[in-house]
Amino acid sequence: MKHFSVLKKDKVDTIAIGSFDGIHLGHKQLINRLGENGALFVIDKDQANLTPGIKRSEYSKHPCMFYHFLKIKDLSGEEFIALLKKEFVNLKKIIVGYDFMFGNKRSCQASDLKNLFDGEVQIVEEYFHKGISVHSSVIRKLLQEGRVDEANSFLGREFAIEGEVISGQGLGKEELYPTLNLKVREYILPKDGVYATRTKIDKKIYNSVSFIGNRISTDGEFSIETHILDESILAPKHLEVFFVKRLRDNQKFDSLSELKKQINQDINEARESLRVCKPYALEFL
Repeated sequence: MKHFSVLKKDKVDTIAIGSFDGIHLGHKQLINRLGENGALFVIDKDQANLTPGIKRSEYSKHPCMFYHFLKIKDLSGEEFIALLKKEFVNLKKIIVGYDFMFGNKRSCQASDLKNLFDGEVQIVEEYFHKGISVHSSVIRKLLQEGRVDEANSFLGREFAIEGEVISGQGLGKEELYPTLNLKVREYILPKDGVYATRTKIDKKIYNSVSFIGNRISTDGEFSIETHILDESILAPKHLEVFFVKRLRDNQKFDSLSELKKQINQDINEARESLRVCKPYALEFL
């Protein structure tokens, strides 16, 4: 993934304002209007779970300046603009979405920016994909329903989670298939089940099949596990999993042999799904 460059505040001449969780197709309509010296003014409510924290800079390829909602929510419209001009002394342009509201008790609308700010204001119209208005809430709902392929189409990339590799149950390597177990913080998780995925370790992408849910056929504990297809690797400290297609629900099996037989079927189905579903946003992998 191409990383954003460092940009000091006094060099910023354009900002796009929003929460930007997901950096989805709707957000891209704002981001695409940022120039070389543009940055995201991120209003953070500690609720981002599609692209938490610095991931928004990675996916947008622009610097993110984070401002907590609680510190700005009581500002009047005039005070909010004064804050922007103080923070970005060379600010010439503000970009917002059609539904942007600001000021104490959301007293100001996007159109009020044109009266309060003495530079250029661009208000981006509502963006639709497949006839549906693109919002982070829509994507979260699709993920919670396991409809990752549809969520991906609204994101414009494959939804991904990342985390620390931890010790697992130990059954995979000995009696089933070896898996890498992942400890994930902050991210929303797709619906429990088995998925065709791509796993990024260091800078290399591997085809994989991944499981999310309670291991109801063994110890009952919740886990996130990924099995690398057709390659043997040493366990890394950190990895990223990209979700391509949901294969099935979490199921209970009466024996490890039955479970292994189903996993083998999952592997074959994942391999075929990944062969057909080529990455459509390679710059994010």
